[in-house]
Amino acid sequence: MAITRESILEYHDCGKIGLNLTKVLSTVDELSMAYTPGVALPVKEIAANPKMVNQLTAKRKLVAVVTDGTAILGLGDLGASASIPVMEGKAALFKAFGDVDGWPVPLNCCRVGGKSEGATDPQRIIDAVCAIAPMYGGINLEDIASPACFEVEDTLDAMLDIPVFHDDQWGTAVITLAGVMNYSKLRELPLSELRVVVNGAGAAGVRIAEMLKTAGVQSLFLCDSKGVITTDREGLTEKKKIYAVESSASSVGDALKGADVFIGVSVANCISAADVMAMADYPAIFAMANPDPEIEPKVVRDAMGDKPFVMATGRSDYPNQINNVLGFPFLFRGALDVGATTINLPMKVAAAEALARTAQLPVPEDVKKMYPGEVLEFGSDYIIPKPFDRRLFVEVSYAVAKAAVDSGVANEIDLAKYRAELEQRNVNR
Repeated sequence: MAITRESILEYHDCGKIGLNLTKVLSTVDELSMAYTPGVALPVKEIAANPKMVNQLTAKRKLVAVVTDGTAILGLGDLGASASIPVMEGKAALFKAFGDVDGWPVPLNCCRVGGKSEGATDPQRIIDAVCAIAPMYGGINLEDIASPACFEVEDTLDAMLDIPVFHDDQWGTAVITLAGVMNYSKLRELPLSELRVVVNGAGAAGVRIAEMLKTAGVQSLFLCDSKGVITTDREGLTEKKKIYAVESSASSVGDALKGADVFIGVSVANCISAADVMAMADYPAIFAMANPDPEIEPKVVRDAMGDKPFVMATGRSDYPNQINNVLGFPFLFRGALDVGATTINLPMKVAAAEALARTAQLPVPEDVKKMYPGEVLEFGSDYIIPKPFDRRLFVEVSYAVAKAAVDSGVANEIDLAKYRAELEQRNVNR
């Protein structure tokens, strides 16, 4: 199918999501049970025992996809209404890939002074989400600009007893870590011996740095628009101070000399072929700015010639797409299934490890047929699984659920039985 402006707008006509009933409602008795008088009984049960809300309502399988519209994709601050197609899209991906019910919650009340052009007031988002939280089993924050997004997520995660996850921060970080893990395997170097440069110190860059450090990376340079974040820099935010290093390197080019991994979540064309050539042998370049990466894959190929390298982007028309849909549907699937109260770092690392392991396995034939122009075999051009690999539903969801139980933030369950249930649900999807 040729994707045109007309076909895209037609696809979005009347939206991409709707409501399906989970119970039959076609008789007088069923009407009486669905609403009055029958509905009074579960109301009383929940009032007497608030935990029954998870059993007697849709709460435990419903996720709110919340935004204030201040950082929509790569388009910027376009407001709550303009965010709806993206939030509907996120809800559609939740359902299609993780069998999780997501619902858009665009907020139009979060600007200082109430003006549409004003800055985000983090407290207003926090208050709004707390007000709607009783209906939801999880909160997926989306497209909220930095630095407000950090305060919003951290505060809500501490206040609520349900998972709170800002995908722009953590989704990219989880998938990136999976890619770096597999690059580490190809290089036959442990994560602790890799030298990594992250360019972009916003929501995604900071969380990528945190994930990499948690997983074992020791040598990491975080760069922003002013260059390397060093301990002698003034005016650093609290998040940036965490990753400040003592170094004479001032620019991202300086930091890349001898580096093994470049991770870009910044702006187009900010590094050059010369920068790549100055990296270590067999480098990995994760250039994830959208739609135009920090360096074009063709530029890297031409510069490297026959030398080995790994190239990843945020785009679907190049190998190794760092695509958040590989993460959030299964992170929430596993978290919701075990009643997790949060999505913590062990759960995120477990998701990355499961993604990395899956990419090392032979790719199913049905997946290969969907990507006829690509060689899907573990190696430099295939370090990340494809979104339509149905094994992810089981492997990543199970890894997340197990990590939640093991780290003490979820109910104790029979994990072997849970894995078998996931496999059966996967067959029936």
